[in-house]
Amino acid sequence: MELKTKIIAEDGKQEIFIKREFNIPLELLFKAYSDPEIVSQWMGTNVLKLENIKHGSYQFETRNKNGDVVFEAHGSIHDIVPEQIIIRTFQMENTPFPAQIEFLTFEKISEDKSKITIQIIYKSVEIRDQMLKLPFAQGINLAHNRLEEIIGPSLLK
Repeated sequence: MELKTKIIAEDGKQEIFIKREFNIPLELLFKAYSDPEIVSQWMGTNVLKLENIKHGSYQFETRNKNGDVVFEAHGSIHDIVPEQIIIRTFQMENTPFPAQIEFLTFEKISEDKSKITIQIIYKSVEIRDQMLKLPFAQGINLAHNRLEEIIGPSLLK
């Protein structure tokens, strides 16, 4: 099955691009990335903090069924322009991976369609390549599929 979310990674570069078109309006796509309750639903994680302001910050954590923390991430929001762009750092706790910078660009295609392009810049080509060895593409695809499933029915009412 072809993945709807595309990962573009050119050899020898320390960046990747993630692109996805959604069958939801731009304002709802942006809300899916900026509203803590919605982020929590489609990402399947607890949003401990999400300050969507310039110089804000965020913190996520995921726990297993026993209550053990299995994933923690945090970052700073450097800039945010509603329905246009979010510029932020992202760092996973308890991993060898350093912080990365992400540029999330939101684009209106039509009244009912929108697109996100995420440019992620890593500290080195080697780190980027290590990240790509993880089940990264499948994970972001599943999350984006959930985003579209959650947003479509619940917010279009």
